[in-house]
Amino acid sequence: MKRLFIMLLIACSAITTISAESLDNDQKKGKIDTTPYNVKALFFEIIRHFGDTSDQYYSVYKNPETNQIETSIKITNFSSSLTMQGMRLHIPGIAENFMKDEPKSYQMLHLAPGSTEMFTLKVVNENGQASSQYRIRTKSDQEMWLMCCKNPQNPKLRDAYAITWSLSENKSKATGTVFQITSLRPDMYEKTMISDNSFFRIDGRVGDDLKDSLYVFYVADNAEELNAIADDAFVSTMPVVNKRFTLNLTLDKPKVGRIRTVMPDGSLCKLWTNLDLVPGETYRITTHNGWYEEDRDYENRVGRYSGKSLLNDVQKRGVDDQSGEAVVADAAPVVDGNTDARQDWRNSLAPQYQKQLQLKSEVIGMEIEKIMANYQLIADEMEGLRDQYKIGTIFEKNLKLNKELDKKFQDIIKFAKECHCPASQMPELYKEILRVYTEQNKGVNEFYKEFGYSRETKAARKLQEYLTKQTEKYLKEMENSISEY
Repeated sequence: MKRLFIMLLIACSAITTISAESLDNDQKKGKIDTTPYNVKALFFEIIRHFGDTSDQYYSVYKNPETNQIETSIKITNFSSSLTMQGMRLHIPGIAENFMKDEPKSYQMLHLAPGSTEMFTLKVVNENGQASSQYRIRTKSDQEMWLMCCKNPQNPKLRDAYAITWSLSENKSKATGTVFQITSLRPDMYEKTMISDNSFFRIDGRVGDDLKDSLYVFYVADNAEELNAIADDAFVSTMPVVNKRFTLNLTLDKPKVGRIRTVMPDGSLCKLWTNLDLVPGETYRITTHNGWYEEDRDYENRVGRYSGKSLLNDVQKRGVDDQSGEAVVADAAPVVDGNTDARQDWRNSLAPQYQKQLQLKSEVIGMEIEKIMANYQLIADEMEGLRDQYKIGTIFEKNLKLNKELDKKFQDIIKFAKECHCPASQMPELYKEILRVYTEQNKGVNEFYKEFGYSRETKAARKLQEYLTKQTEKYLKEMENSISEY
């Protein structure tokens, strides 16, 4: 039941982030010790009792001039039968120790068994050039905890602590891996890359209608070479983390590229997306089921509509398949017998309004992520000490956040109407809003099945009353929009 509670509440993994900049300032003032002592002690005990040191990977790179560590990778496999003296004693302590050290971190991620999200950690040295990737979570039956902290000796570096494990079929044995990795902090090398005119970057998002977990990327000098490129000739993978994916490439001249989805069975999707790759530029894309939201500003300045594109006419049209014919990206789903004009409407807006719409959508997305992250904290507390006061406080926070979210929903609805959003599209907007409230309501109901109705659940009852009220309000608004249509 506890696991069901988590599944209903969390559409994506919960990540708790503290501003890296504020950590910088606090550390300079001597206010924060960023060493996660509880997690380090836990790892020490697991490795000492159950680690396979003969199969340990250990690598340290130091700056030859300063002798300071730039990267350090320690990877140790472990296994143990779940006896009273074995791993059974440590498994409950994993979540507990990570949560104790959470204030020391600027990022934390927990993936439960059953989640289809895989996770890869990028390791970059201090000059931002040499890099490699380490696959942390590789199977859906694994549980994973990850914490990232600033290195106490060098705040430019990130200390990543991760553990993954899975249980045998009869639940009698635990097998997993401990990762302790120090490298350049991502925000440091990403800033370097963005400011470097030789880098091309993709800033990608996965739409709510997709559950993609991995993309591959191809590069070619021209359209002809891109057409002839082999399936296995991709130059980089792009793992999806928290519905986002990124890519950084060093280019000496404009080229062409292709994004392709890796399906759950490991095969490649028959559809793909072609792009012009321009040094010093960032392409912002949101993928959907059979179409994508393009970066219209990029395409107008340096891409397919600029007169400078290296793609051929077929490749410019959008999403290709293996037949060599283009599937036009704007040919989206059908609503009430009419072609969905959502993408056409967005593209028809003046650039400044497109940007406003994008920003409003991103702010709403971040607010929803905060709410979902709080539900994950409740789920973790239910798995642990079940502190009633703490749970009630989190529910109170989510009530406040939902009230702020409602203001942003009203703002984007008003904006859409002022920008003459087609009447056929307004019900779709309301459906997305209602989905947010419906998922939360399901989760609170599951909470009641565990705790029942009591004095301690007063905050949860208040939140559910508000969610129900909001659902009724937006159902009525949607009905009115359908009547107008």
